[in-house]
Amino acid sequence: MAKLPSPCIGVCRFKRDDHCIGCSMTRDQKALSKQAKKPKARRAFVTLVMAQQAVMGRYRHWDEAYAKRCAKKGVEPPERPKAA
Repeated sequence: MAKLPSPCIGVCRFKRDDHCIGCSMTRDQKALSKQAKKPKARRAFVTLVMAQQAVMGRYRHWDEAYAKRCAKKGVEPPERPKAA
């Protein structure tokens, strides 16, 4: 089974309060994403990033870019968490 890719979409510009404008991760979160090796941990981390994007707003471009990365790997991306 192919592993879920990192939430990073290759933009890597930290302009929104030290959050990347491409994926919303901080530098520390990017380092942590590399440590998530098990499928369950990777999926949980991506779900966390998606929830963070929902709170911060303005990350609609990420969904399409990440879906393309997942399709290349042959994996299904996690569902976006429902807003409260």
